[in-house]
Amino acid sequence: MGILVVGVRFKKAGKVYYFDPDEHQLTPNDGVIVETARGVEYGEVVAGPHEVEEEEMVAPLKKVIRKATDADKQQLLVNKEKERKAYQVGLEKIAAHKLPMKLVNVEQTFDRNKIIFYFTADGRIDFRELVKDLASVFRIRIELRQIGVRDEAKMIGGLGCCGRELCCSSWLSDFVSVSIRMAKEQNLSLNPAKISGICGRLMCCLKYENECYEHAREELPEVGAWVLTPDGEGKVTGINVIKKGVSVELKETKTIKDYHAGEITPKNNPAGDSSEPNKECSS
Repeated sequence: MGILVVGVRFKKAGKVYYFDPDEHQLTPNDGVIVETARGVEYGEVVAGPHEVEEEEMVAPLKKVIRKATDADKQQLLVNKEKERKAYQVGLEKIAAHKLPMKLVNVEQTFDRNKIIFYFTADGRIDFRELVKDLASVFRIRIELRQIGVRDEAKMIGGLGCCGRELCCSSWLSDFVSVSIRMAKEQNLSLNPAKISGICGRLMCCLKYENECYEHAREELPEVGAWVLTPDGEGKVTGINVIKKGVSVELKETKTIKDYHAGEITPKNNPAGDSSEPNKECSS
């Protein structure tokens, strides 16, 4: 038997966390007040009451404190304004301390017990004096958190090379692992400027179609393999995964011709060809 939960998100495109709805009647888009590891926070219901398996839960499951009131929503607006002011103060203090760091964003917990300053830097930064300075200004708990360039892009947002809003800042809740191999599988240019996002890392969207490419390639021969075609045997010089096309250099004419994958069949390397695997010499 599953456990009744509601899914709550605290940021746009942020992770979804489960909470016990308790006796509250909640639907998607409802604001709620919940207790988190950071303190009391304002969140938005993105998944109404539903059951999940106990294995999917991260104990302990905390209850929703209350459905957000008009006063809570007003406080949220006040907090946002304070965050904007805290950001300006943070910029001034960083400049005053001459620290090699870039302030990205500032968040204040809903209960106003802590302000978090997010920043990027090339290495470790000794910001102890900065924290003391900020604490003397705001007189609440101060936390400085160093983040990576992908997290920076997610917080700031922007437009990708496709012309659409960045996936990470609009809907992608978790970063996926992306490798240069995925670009090779999809026959994309390996020019870093063409396969990197505004964060400078490989674009997340390289992952989206990668599984389809891997499945399609299983039906195609490897480059360098020998095949039989309607025009005789030849060696594969290139493939087109999308069209399921294969380019073959014909053995007899030394010309390259394109075929559909269904028109060719695999063949062992012809004897005497230079690309044939080495055989053990017999004495």
